[in-house]
Amino acid sequence: MSSYPTSLGTSDLDSIHLLGQDLAEDLMGKVGFGELAFWLVTHRRPTPSEVRVFETVLVALADHGFTPTAIAARLTYLSAPESLQGALASGLLGGGSRFLGVTEDCGRFLADTLAGVEGPLPDDDAGWDAIALDAVGRARADKRLVPGLGHPVHKKGDPRTPVLMRIADEEGLKGPHLRLFEAVGRVHSEVLGKKLPLNGAGVCGAALADLGLPVDLLRGFALLARAAGLLGQLAEERRRPIASDMYMSIDRNATYVTPDTPA
Repeated sequence: MSSYPTSLGTSDLDSIHLLGQDLAEDLMGKVGFGELAFWLVTHRRPTPSEVRVFETVLVALADHGFTPTAIAARLTYLSAPESLQGALASGLLGGGSRFLGVTEDCGRFLADTLAGVEGPLPDDDAGWDAIALDAVGRARADKRLVPGLGHPVHKKGDPRTPVLMRIADEEGLKGPHLRLFEAVGRVHSEVLGKKLPLNGAGVCGAALADLGLPVDLLRGFALLARAAGLLGQLAEERRRPIASDMYMSIDRNATYVTPDTPA
């Protein structure tokens, strides 16, 4: 017989084991979902401080109104009300470089920058500012966007950012990724010529990276959070449907133009 090793879940006739624990006896009613999600990925049980920061991130990313992900889920549900899973999946599939995916993009940008630092990391703002200024300058020279900067709604400041910064600091988990992200917020205008807010998706990526979570999986945590928000959107669509109005508004106001008409 073939063997398929796993450190996650197994079951037999009488029991289910997860992460080396008896699911029914050791985990159910004793471990929160956020704590379990962290544990599943890292294969280590997080500390209470790590759980607080991690769950703060999940709350920050769960829902942000009628974003494209929410609209996609509602319209898919309108089209196929028998397929809740399809509606939920359609919203999750919209998590990309403009919405939700910024969490991973920012975490990767910060991690790559830190990996290129020679010698010890700074212990003051001036040192972090110098690293951030160089990173933003190189991104500008390469014609790349700096992830985590700007927001289509919160143009004067994303309310999630200072809260997550404060909680990470309170828990002693404000590490190099968050410190570098703060520095990017202080210096980017010197390169870009304009002041942009540090957005919530970006600060979430920095916080997750400081928790030691794999940068390649950060988008997955954003999607984990948004799944809850999308389920809420679909529950509300059942109670107070608006997807049909969205569809009819666009369809009844569609105007034909020739292909060569300027946009």
